[in-house]
Amino acid sequence: MYKYNYSINIRQMREDFKTETEPNETPMRKPYNMRERKIKEAAYRDMIRAELADELYDKILNILVMQKKYKDANYSAKELAKELKTNTRYLSAVINSRFGMNYSCLVNEYRIKDAMHLLIDKRYANKNIEEISVMVGFSNRQSFYAAFYKNVGETPNGYRKRKLTNK
Repeated sequence: MYKYNYSINIRQMREDFKTETEPNETPMRKPYNMRERKIKEAAYRDMIRAELADELYDKILNILVMQKKYKDANYSAKELAKELKTNTRYLSAVINSRFGMNYSCLVNEYRIKDAMHLLIDKRYANKNIEEISVMVGFSNRQSFYAAFYKNVGETPNGYRKRKLTNK
Protein backbone atom coordinates (compact mmCIF):
# COMPACT_ATOMS: atom_id res chain seq x y z
CA MET A 1 0.00 0.00 0.00
CA TYR A 2 1.36 3.40 -0.97
CA LYS A 3 0.91 6.52 1.09
CA TYR A 4 1.04 9.97 -0.42
CA ASN A 5 1.43 13.23 1.39
CA TYR A 6 -0.62 15.65 -0.72
CA SER A 7 -0.37 18.54 1.74
CA ILE A 8 3.36 18.98 1.05
CA ASN A 9 2.75 19.14 -2.69
CA ILE A 10 -0.06 21.65 -2.31
CA ARG A 11 2.01 23.80 0.05
CA GLN A 12 4.92 23.71 -2.37
CA MET A 13 2.62 24.65 -5.26
CA ARG A 14 1.30 27.61 -3.28
CA GLU A 15 4.82 28.78 -2.54
CA ASP A 16 5.79 28.45 -6.20
CA PHE A 17 2.69 30.41 -7.18
CA LYS A 18 3.49 33.20 -4.72
CA THR A 19 7.00 33.61 -6.10
CA GLU A 20 5.72 33.90 -9.68
CA THR A 21 3.44 36.85 -8.91
CA GLU A 22 3.81 40.04 -6.98
CA PRO A 23 2.32 40.04 -3.42
CA ASN A 24 -0.84 42.04 -4.23
CA GLU A 25 -1.05 41.24 -7.90
CA THR A 26 -3.47 38.72 -9.36
CA PRO A 27 -1.97 36.46 -12.01
CA MET A 28 -2.93 36.93 -15.66
CA ARG A 29 -5.13 34.01 -16.68
CA LYS A 30 -5.75 32.89 -20.21
CA PRO A 31 -9.45 32.73 -21.08
CA TYR A 32 -11.07 29.32 -21.57
CA ASN A 33 -8.00 27.40 -20.35
CA MET A 34 -6.08 28.04 -23.55
CA ARG A 35 -2.43 27.08 -23.87
CA GLU A 36 0.32 27.94 -26.30
CA ARG A 37 0.49 25.56 -29.25
CA LYS A 38 3.62 23.44 -29.29
CA ILE A 39 4.78 21.91 -32.55
CA LYS A 40 6.24 18.48 -31.99
CA GLU A 41 8.55 16.59 -34.28
CA ALA A 42 7.14 13.18 -35.09
CA ALA A 43 8.94 10.49 -37.05
CA TYR A 44 5.75 9.02 -38.53
CA ARG A 45 5.09 12.22 -40.49
CA ASP A 46 8.09 11.47 -42.68
CA MET A 47 6.88 7.93 -43.36
CA ILE A 48 3.66 9.03 -45.08
CA ARG A 49 3.58 8.32 -48.82
CA ALA A 50 2.86 11.61 -50.59
CA GLU A 51 0.51 10.16 -53.23
CA LEU A 52 -1.61 8.35 -50.67
CA ALA A 53 -1.62 11.37 -48.35
CA ASP A 54 -2.82 13.63 -51.19
CA GLU A 55 -5.55 11.14 -52.05
CA LEU A 56 -6.66 10.95 -48.41
CA TYR A 57 -6.50 14.76 -48.15
CA ASP A 58 -9.04 15.06 -50.99
CA LYS A 59 -11.26 12.38 -49.49
CA ILE A 60 -11.13 14.00 -46.04
CA LEU A 61 -12.19 17.33 -47.50
CA ASN A 62 -14.97 15.64 -49.45
CA ILE A 63 -16.36 13.83 -46.43
CA LEU A 64 -15.93 16.52 -43.79
CA VAL A 65 -16.64 19.64 -45.85
CA MET A 66 -18.68 18.69 -48.91
CA GLN A 67 -20.84 16.16 -47.07
CA LYS A 68 -20.82 18.46 -44.00
CA LYS A 69 -20.00 15.64 -41.57
CA TYR A 70 -18.37 18.24 -39.31
CA LYS A 71 -21.88 19.24 -38.25
CA ASP A 72 -22.41 15.84 -36.65
CA ALA A 73 -21.29 16.11 -33.02
CA ASN A 74 -20.85 12.33 -32.82
CA TYR A 75 -18.76 11.93 -35.99
CA SER A 76 -15.32 10.91 -34.75
CA ALA A 77 -11.90 10.37 -36.28
CA LYS A 78 -12.53 6.65 -35.82
CA GLU A 79 -15.64 6.80 -38.01
CA LEU A 80 -13.82 8.88 -40.62
CA ALA A 81 -10.96 6.37 -40.69
CA LYS A 82 -13.44 3.53 -41.09
CA GLU A 83 -15.11 5.37 -43.98
CA LEU A 84 -11.72 5.95 -45.62
CA LYS A 85 -10.70 2.31 -45.01
CA THR A 86 -7.60 3.25 -43.03
CA ASN A 87 -6.63 3.34 -39.37
CA THR A 88 -6.90 6.32 -37.05
CA ARG A 89 -3.15 6.58 -36.54
CA TYR A 90 -2.48 6.99 -40.26
CA LEU A 91 -5.46 9.33 -40.65
CA SER A 92 -4.13 11.44 -37.80
CA ALA A 93 -0.68 11.59 -39.40
CA VAL A 94 -2.18 12.70 -42.73
CA ILE A 95 -4.33 15.36 -41.08
CA ASN A 96 -1.34 16.63 -39.10
CA SER A 97 0.94 16.77 -42.12
CA ARG A 98 -1.53 18.16 -44.67
CA PHE A 99 -3.68 20.45 -42.51
CA GLY A 100 -1.14 21.30 -39.81
CA MET A 101 -3.55 20.47 -36.97
CA ASN A 102 -5.24 17.52 -35.32
CA TYR A 103 -8.68 16.10 -36.18
CA SER A 104 -10.66 17.99 -33.55
CA CYS A 105 -9.04 21.34 -34.45
CA LEU A 106 -9.81 20.69 -38.13
CA VAL A 107 -13.45 19.88 -37.43
CA ASN A 108 -13.79 22.83 -35.05
CA GLU A 109 -12.32 25.20 -37.64
CA TYR A 110 -15.09 24.34 -40.12
CA ARG A 111 -17.71 24.51 -37.39
CA ILE A 112 -16.53 27.98 -36.36
CA LYS A 113 -16.51 29.22 -39.97
CA ASP A 114 -20.08 28.01 -40.32
CA ALA A 115 -21.06 29.56 -36.98
CA MET A 116 -19.57 32.91 -38.00
CA HIS A 117 -21.88 33.01 -41.01
CA LEU A 118 -24.94 31.93 -39.01
CA LEU A 119 -24.30 34.47 -36.24
CA ILE A 120 -24.60 37.41 -38.63
CA ASP A 121 -27.18 35.94 -41.03
CA LYS A 122 -30.50 37.76 -40.64
CA ARG A 123 -32.42 34.50 -41.09
CA TYR A 124 -30.90 33.24 -37.82
CA ALA A 125 -31.15 36.48 -35.84
CA ASN A 126 -33.79 34.92 -33.58
CA LYS A 127 -31.51 31.98 -32.70
CA ASN A 128 -29.43 32.26 -29.56
CA ILE A 129 -25.74 31.34 -29.36
CA GLU A 130 -26.39 27.90 -27.90
CA GLU A 131 -28.83 26.97 -30.69
CA ILE A 132 -26.28 28.01 -33.31
CA SER A 133 -23.56 26.01 -31.56
CA VAL A 134 -25.75 22.88 -31.78
CA MET A 135 -26.56 23.62 -35.43
CA VAL A 136 -22.87 23.62 -36.37
CA GLY A 137 -22.07 20.44 -34.43
CA PHE A 138 -20.88 21.34 -30.95
CA SER A 139 -22.23 19.15 -28.18
CA ASN A 140 -21.96 21.77 -25.43
CA ARG A 141 -21.74 25.51 -24.97
CA GLN A 142 -18.34 25.49 -23.26
CA SER A 143 -16.53 23.73 -26.09
CA PHE A 144 -18.17 26.09 -28.60
CA TYR A 145 -17.10 29.21 -26.70
CA ALA A 146 -13.54 27.90 -26.23
CA ALA A 147 -13.14 26.92 -29.89
CA PHE A 148 -14.70 30.17 -31.09
CA TYR A 149 -12.42 32.27 -28.91
CA LYS A 150 -9.39 30.27 -30.00
CA ASN A 151 -10.15 30.74 -33.72
CA VAL A 152 -11.66 34.23 -33.78
CA GLY A 153 -10.20 35.92 -30.72
CA GLU A 154 -13.52 37.01 -29.23
CA THR A 155 -16.68 35.44 -27.85
CA PRO A 156 -19.53 34.49 -30.20
CA ASN A 157 -21.81 37.07 -28.59
CA GLY A 158 -19.17 39.79 -28.92
CA TYR A 159 -18.58 38.81 -32.56
CA ARG A 160 -22.30 38.95 -33.35
CA LYS A 161 -22.77 42.34 -31.69
CA ARG A 162 -19.71 43.84 -33.38
CA LYS A 163 -20.66 42.57 -36.85
CA LEU A 164 -24.31 43.64 -36.55
CA THR A 165 -23.43 47.15 -35.36
CA ASN A 166 -20.95 47.56 -38.26
CA LYS A 167 -23.66 46.81 -40.83
